Formats: sequence, structure tokens, C-alpha cells
Amino acid sequence: MVKQNQFTSHFSFDRITEENATSRLTDRAASIGFIYRHIGETMNLFGQFLGTPTDVKNTTIGQVDNGRHHDVSYSRELIERGYQTLQDLVENGTEEYWRGTIDTPFFGPISRMRLFAHTLFHTSHHAGQISLTLAKGRMFDARENVEPETVAIRDHSRPG
Repeated sequence: MVKQNQFTSHFSFDRITEENATSRLTDRAASIGFIYRHIGETMNLFGQFLGTPTDVKNTTIGQVDNGRHHDVSYSRELIERGYQTLQDLVENGTEEYWRGTIDTPFFGPISRMRLFAHTLFHTSHHAGQISLTLAKGRMFDARENVEPETVAIRDHSRPG
């Protein structure tokens, strides 16, 4: 499953550059660079809930894309680390491990398998957003007076 997700998502991820990272689908949407960083951070933070320590800090979940630069190569590294973490868990996790429940601030108590599945879905979802933005997006002017709730990546602790 991890390898298939990685393969499918690479069609979007491999096309991200420093030049197109500031593109947005609309003036109120998050940029490609922000979404890409969000994917990498989320994969690693969810991996931490699954038992793999990380030094990655959240700068995107529930946050507003205020136009700050996000280094594409570092985001790519975060995603590679996230995929490696997930692959290691698949190869080394026992059936008992995967059936176990963990507590998360986003979902409350949840099975490891469910969090794993959500991580893959989350990555695919945002890869699709990036692909659409690569096809239809453009650069927008400075975003000084944009309402935060219109550009924030959704906080995963709230349903919907």
C-alpha cells in the first residue's frame, strides 16, 4: 500500500519546483509549497503516533498559508522520511501491533491501522490538490488581508 501511494503521488510531487511552489488554485487557497510541507509534516507526526520518533515540528496543521517560503527540497526530504517510516512499520509491525489502539490529539483513541490508512488517504488527497493547482493554478499578489479560516489547512481534530 505504501509503495502504491508513493507511486501514485509522485506524478504530482515530482513536478513541484521552487518556481511553481507559490502557485495557488485561488487567491484564498493554500500554495503548492504550503501543501507539500503540510504533507511531509503530517506523515512524520502521524508516524510519531505510530511509534517512530521525529524531530519534525508542526508549522502547517491548522495554520494559515501566509506566503512564507517553504523550501521544496526540505519538504521532499520530509515526505521521503515519512514514506520510509510507513514502509518500516509495514515490514516490522506485527498483527497485534496493528490492532492496537493509540491516543491522538486529532482523532482521540484510534487503531494504528486506521491512522495508517488515514495517513495514506491524506497524502493522496493533498497530492490531488497539488496536481490540480499545477494544472490550473497561478501566482497571486500579496495576501495581507485574507481571512485565516479561508486559507488554513484543516485542523484534523475537528470532523468535517
